[in-house]
Amino acid sequence: MVVDIKQKSRFNLQPISQSVSVSFNYQIHFTKNLFDLKNPLLAQVITADEETKPKKVLAVVDAGLLQFNPELVWQLAAYSKFYAEILTLAVEPMIIPGGEAAKNDRLLVEKIHQQIHAAGLCRHSYLLAIGGGAVLDLVGYAAATAHRGIRLIRVPTTVLAQNDSGVGVKNGINAFGKKNFLGTFAPPYAVINDSTFLTTLSDRDWRCGIAEAVKVALIKDAHFFEFIHTHTAALVNRDMDTMEQLIYRCAQLHLEHIANSGDAFEMGSSRPLDFGHWAAHKLEHLTDYSLRHGEAVAIGIALDSTYSYLLGLLDWLQWQRILNTLSALGFTLYVPELAQQSLFRGLSEFREHLGGELTLTFLQQIGQGFEVHEVDISLYTRAILLLQDFGEKRRSFSN
Repeated sequence: MVVDIKQKSRFNLQPISQSVSVSFNYQIHFTKNLFDLKNPLLAQVITADEETKPKKVLAVVDAGLLQFNPELVWQLAAYSKFYAEILTLAVEPMIIPGGEAAKNDRLLVEKIHQQIHAAGLCRHSYLLAIGGGAVLDLVGYAAATAHRGIRLIRVPTTVLAQNDSGVGVKNGINAFGKKNFLGTFAPPYAVINDSTFLTTLSDRDWRCGIAEAVKVALIKDAHFFEFIHTHTAALVNRDMDTMEQLIYRCAQLHLEHIANSGDAFEMGSSRPLDFGHWAAHKLEHLTDYSLRHGEAVAIGIALDSTYSYLLGLLDWLQWQRILNTLSALGFTLYVPELAQQSLFRGLSEFREHLGGELTLTFLQQIGQGFEVHEVDISLYTRAILLLQDFGEKRRSFSN
């Protein structure tokens, strides 16, 4: 039977079209000793909402913080009591495990939902997420899916979270062996960066966040990369003023991209802020997350920079400057998992995460990224061998 499409169309009404614009506004605050009673910032952030007070707050705390900040739960209670006219802790703070383990346990989302239900929180209540990027991702996912959205205030406590994951609009958890398979785009109500938390970080966690700064500098701001290169020693030696400058500029560049890229919620196939991340996400999984996210990102950056060099787009001096800077910051740029053929499944998983065609960001020069839609696996294999050779030479030189 042949269907006459023109004849059939007379049974269909004209579609109704409508365009909806939604405006999101949130601020990134910078402070020290956030929960000191003399610091009113958190209360002021909540006071900006002129509705009925006091507001119910559910605090969710990264368990790793309590090792170095054992009085944090007590400070939260004291702060709530001191500013009782503005906010009230609805229940005792929830303590959840930090690190990638938090994002691998779906039951944690349910536990947060149960607490939200039990405490009677609503869309005008607040979830206060205090911790590293994984905890912020998890709590953000719970906040976005309870009542279709409870106000989220993020308090990032690591370099990685303060300059990257904690300031953006993404939330999510891992599933089916894939990074952030379940998640939402939901901007926070506010973000508060407290540099005091950074003083208790291990050297490893201090360093991990710098990788995201290198990433955004390489694709967007050559002057910022030069700042990182010039201040490598200060960063390694944990100079707080230098780190605060790095976090501020990195957060600024991330927010500028989110606001002005024209695709804040990644409806297309482009994800330039994930430069180096296709390999990073896969390496985290292949190493059973023994590689921290920032460490994996550093390797991913080195790999995609090397691929850019082999394409003839990035010159030798700039390529070496990138590798030497990452290495001087303390990053290892080769791990055995790079040589596993399954690494390249990360390319299809990266494409699948967005849908559409594969879109990766590479470098034309430091500070200028560009997008490609296909890659040469044999060239990537050469890039991996070059990274292995670079690592062996660095070890030989250091010995």
